[in-house]
Amino acid sequence: MLLIARQFGIVLLFSFSMAIAQQQAAQPTTAAEAPNRDTSYIDANGTAHVTRVVPVPQTVSPEAQKSISRAEPDQGPPEPLEARRKGTDAYTARARVEWTTICPNTIVEDKMAGVPVRIVTPEGSSEKNRDKVLLNLHGGGFNSDSGSYTESIPIASYTGIKVVAVLYRLSPEVKFPAAVDDSIAVYKELLKTYKPGHIVIYGTSAGAILTAEVAAKIKQLGLPMPAALGIFSGMGDFARAGDSVAMYALRGLAGHLDPPEPGAHDPFYVASADPKDTILSPIYGDLHGLPPTLFVTSGRDLLLSGTVNLHRAYLLAGVDARLMVYDALPHAFWYNPQLPEAIEANHIMADFFVKQLRK
Repeated sequence: MLLIARQFGIVLLFSFSMAIAQQQAAQPTTAAEAPNRDTSYIDANGTAHVTRVVPVPQTVSPEAQKSISRAEPDQGPPEPLEARRKGTDAYTARARVEWTTICPNTIVEDKMAGVPVRIVTPEGSSEKNRDKVLLNLHGGGFNSDSGSYTESIPIASYTGIKVVAVLYRLSPEVKFPAAVDDSIAVYKELLKTYKPGHIVIYGTSAGAILTAEVAAKIKQLGLPMPAALGIFSGMGDFARAGDSVAMYALRGLAGHLDPPEPGAHDPFYVASADPKDTILSPIYGDLHGLPPTLFVTSGRDLLLSGTVNLHRAYLLAGVDARLMVYDALPHAFWYNPQLPEAIEANHIMADFFVKQLRK
C-alpha cells in the first residue's frame, strides 16, 4: 500500500499552537505532544491548525470498531527499506493463508513477456469464464508487494475468474515508468489470448495509481481498452496533495502530525519525472474514452482526496465512473479478511467486474 498506515486509535489530536510549532520546528510533532484542549485557529496563509476528538463510530461493524480503536504508539523514524520489505512479506504470507481459508485457490508463479506474474485460479472456476481474465496491479507503495495475494485471492474467488497479478519492478531500484512498462507488457501479452472486452485491470493504493497510469498509457499507445478498471484507494495527481493526506493516516490519526510539504510527491517513484506528466498524473491528461471504472475508498483513508478527485475528473470526462466511500475505515481496509466490510467491499468489486465482462 502506498504510505502504509498503521491502524488508527480513537483519538484524533493533531496540529498544535503556533508557539509550539516554532519551538519544535526541527522535530516531527507527535500525537503525544499535541495539546489536549482546543487550540484551533486558521493562520494568515489559510492553513487550519486544529485539535479534534474522534469517537469510535457506531456506523461500522463491531469488528471494525475494535480494529480502528486499537491504541498505537506514535511511529518513529521509518524503518530501513529492507526491514519494511521483510515485514510486508511476513504480513502477506499470513494474509495468503487467511484468505485462502475463505477462498480456496491455486497459485502459480510464471512470467509473461519476461515479467514475473502470480496467477491465481479460484477453486471450481467454470468453463464459461475461461475466456476472461483479471489483471491485478498490486499495492505496496511502489517499493514492496503488499497486495498480490490480498487483492487477487478474494477477487478471483468472488468472480470465478483467473487473476494475473503483475510483479512489476519496484522502486527505489527502478523509477517511473518501469512499473507502467511492465504492466503494459503483460497487458499486451494477454491481448494475444483474450479479447480486450474480456479483460479488467484493477489495483489498490500504489496499484490503483498504477491502474490509472496504465489506462492513460493504453490510450496513448492506441491499444484497445479493457472492459473495466478498478481504482481502489488511489489517486492521479503527484503534483498536489489533498486534505486527506494531511488529516489522516501517517499524519493525524497515527504517526507524526506535521502537514505534508507543498507539492510533495514520492521522490523514489517519481524521481526526475515531471509530477504533472500525463501518464504519471493522469488527472492532467485527456481522460475521455476510458472504460467504466469503480472507485472505492474510505473515510479515514489517506488517499480519500486522491480517489474522489480522480473520480470527479473521470466523471467530467464523460467516463462511466462510480464511487463507493466506506465510513470511518482506514486505507485499503479490504485487505483484512476479519472485517465484514472487507468481505462486502471485495464482493462489490467482484460484482462490478462480472457485470462489465458480461456486456
